[in-house]
Amino acid sequence: MDRKEAVPVRYEAVIGLEVHAQMLTDTKIFCGCSTTFGSDPNTQTCPVCIGMPGVLPVLNSRALEFAVRTGLATNCSISSYSRFARKNYFYPDLPKGYQISQFEHPICEHGFIDIDVDGQSKRIGITRIHMEEDAGKNIHDGAGSYSLVDLNRTGVPLMEIVSEPDLRGPKEASEYMKKLRAILRYLGVCDGNMEQGSLRCDANVSVRPAGQKEFGTRAEIKNINSFRFVEKAIEYEIKRQIRIVSGGGKVIQETRLWDSGTGITESMRSKEEAHDYRYFPEPDLVPIIPEDSWIEGIRSSLPELPDQKISRFVSEMGLPKYDASLIAEERQLADWFEEAVRAGGQPKSVSNWIMGDLMRFLNEDNRSVSECPVKPGQLADMLKLVDMGTISGKIAKTVFEEMYRTGKAPDTIVKEKGLVQISDSSEIEKAIDDILSKSPNEVERFRGGDEKLLGFFVGQVMKTMKGKANPQLLNDILKKKLAAVD
Repeated sequence: MDRKEAVPVRYEAVIGLEVHAQMLTDTKIFCGCSTTFGSDPNTQTCPVCIGMPGVLPVLNSRALEFAVRTGLATNCSISSYSRFARKNYFYPDLPKGYQISQFEHPICEHGFIDIDVDGQSKRIGITRIHMEEDAGKNIHDGAGSYSLVDLNRTGVPLMEIVSEPDLRGPKEASEYMKKLRAILRYLGVCDGNMEQGSLRCDANVSVRPAGQKEFGTRAEIKNINSFRFVEKAIEYEIKRQIRIVSGGGKVIQETRLWDSGTGITESMRSKEEAHDYRYFPEPDLVPIIPEDSWIEGIRSSLPELPDQKISRFVSEMGLPKYDASLIAEERQLADWFEEAVRAGGQPKSVSNWIMGDLMRFLNEDNRSVSECPVKPGQLADMLKLVDMGTISGKIAKTVFEEMYRTGKAPDTIVKEKGLVQISDSSEIEKAIDDILSKSPNEVERFRGGDEKLLGFFVGQVMKTMKGKANPQLLNDILKKKLAAVD
């Protein structure tokens, strides 16, 4: 009797992200202590944020505004009734023994973000956005004999942005994080600095046989602090769970830590449920009942967001979507681009220089565009010199680098270094004649059909003329000379 081979089961991942974004307020969420990063330990604390008896929290209205701005920008509904709750658990960096958060009544719900993955658009739902206070930081002694606690971060205002389980792979998760970070930075509500911990991500990952509707058992991965690690941690966890399930085992619901050094996730503790925290309404803070007029005022103040900029750059300026997406990823870069265009630069030319030399120099020096020595108007002026034939595109590379290194205007650099393009046909013709007379074998090969040698002749003439020959004029004269050689 024939035996049919078992068909391997194909699995798919189900991923949801919980993103913690530190709000860019000057003071903490329930007291007046500073939120400045990097201060000496325990110098930014007061009786409220360290949980002394008898003190009362007062909500920072700026934090509430930032949460609502984020909700509106991510297509959420703003709750007409919202309130805080106490999340009870014990940990040394939580001085009150509970965290003030939101549970049953978050400030924002039911939103979405659209992402692009491999040229395809996908909508990722946002379950909720709620406000909460951050905990402190445990500092562990290298010898392992004791730990210290820094409470400067305690009470720093956070938004937790919880996605629906709509993500199906590491790349989608990374793109969602990038899009969310861009929106937060455009809004000015979070600086998005993942290295300093102002944007942190926990990933809930499960696997199931393809086509199955029911979710598998999920594991939560903590301690992910870069886009690359988001992809790597989720990729590892998917493979780990598939290995367990396909081998007949069961995935345990737990919290796991991502170890970027080893590239694996490790078990931390069993996964808590909401009832483990014994949530109950925070008695010291009144409910939040925002007025419609206040919400609409915030809505009207929202800036043009990344997707809107991309659409405008494509439709009004004729940029390819790839260019528009890269430039619109950072608001400062998009503003720099637009200023250069307003100063007279052609959009595609400006885009090419931004994505090429400008970003290369900035990345090499670890600078942001706000620190760029080249002003948008200077790039536009340099492009005008190219368009007028004053300098060639090749010389423009030299000019731009000097602009970046010195901050000087392009016309000043061209004059100081004698870089004006040579468009005198007789001077170019003389240089061509000299090169052709020295290269009889190459001339013969060219006439015999080896047309690739045209580049050789152009290069030799350019070398002789120190790159100053007008490229179009050089090519025209050279082709005529080569055709006329006996």
